[in-house]
Amino acid sequence: MDKLGSADFIPRNYSAGEQFPVDHWAAILRVRLCYLVRHQKIANLNAPQTFTELVQRRKLQNRDVRMPVLADKVAVKHIVEDILGKSWVIPTLWHGGALPDSPRWPVPFVLKSRHGCNQTMFFRDGANNWTLARRRAHAWLSASYGQWLDEWLYDHIPRGLLVEPFVGDGSNLPIDYKIYTFGGQATHIQVHLDRERRHRWMLFDRNWTRVSAASADPDPSPPRSLPAMLDAAEALGNGFDFVRSDFYEVGGKPLFGEMTFYPGSGLDKFNPLSIDAMLGQYWLGAGGR
Repeated sequence: MDKLGSADFIPRNYSAGEQFPVDHWAAILRVRLCYLVRHQKIANLNAPQTFTELVQRRKLQNRDVRMPVLADKVAVKHIVEDILGKSWVIPTLWHGGALPDSPRWPVPFVLKSRHGCNQTMFFRDGANNWTLARRRAHAWLSASYGQWLDEWLYDHIPRGLLVEPFVGDGSNLPIDYKIYTFGGQATHIQVHLDRERRHRWMLFDRNWTRVSAASADPDPSPPRSLPAMLDAAEALGNGFDFVRSDFYEVGGKPLFGEMTFYPGSGLDKFNPLSIDAMLGQYWLGAGGR
């Protein structure tokens, strides 16, 4: 577990535990305004009590230099392989700074940005528009992801692209299991369904009891590899007051997706709203800051 703080994974000339600088007052104003618009209330940044408030304070105060490396979709694979083993890691078919003139990889495959979120294209056959892909990729590389929401760590990830094999049955995306870990203890699993077409999610505790509001979707069965996923999330989350680690299950076997330090940038609403306070207490109990 010391590997997460190892100098091997620290960017620039910073040491583990050191903090990056921040343009504090402008960032406070932006964070307060965004939170007010999305939650219709003023964020308590001095003594945050809810999960979404704690995400805002993390954006303003926490400059742990390990975080950009773990949010880097290329670099994190080396760390996960070291901690969990190679079988957990989705192979990288290619990564670089510009797409080739034509795709070089067997379909189906996935194109992602290395340094951002929700920047993904799926290629299942030869009918996809590669010109569109190159245009989108150029846009991803041209923009500073996360800056407008003060998600500072993305500025410290090298801008780039990566290609992975499609995980799943070739047509449908696999269920996404996003595990909330506080102080090294995995407490809740956010289950994301049909992310490509009609995205929705529900929240379960670690015993697979649903805590989010009832919906039209029946409760899915827990993945067979859930115990292994929980153990993996705790191994990856050791040393952090909070981190979310994402996993898939394919053929009964777990696969690592990514690590996230600002879920929804702390701007998504929970249903019921009491979940926000509940998760906030877990975070505070883990020494949240």
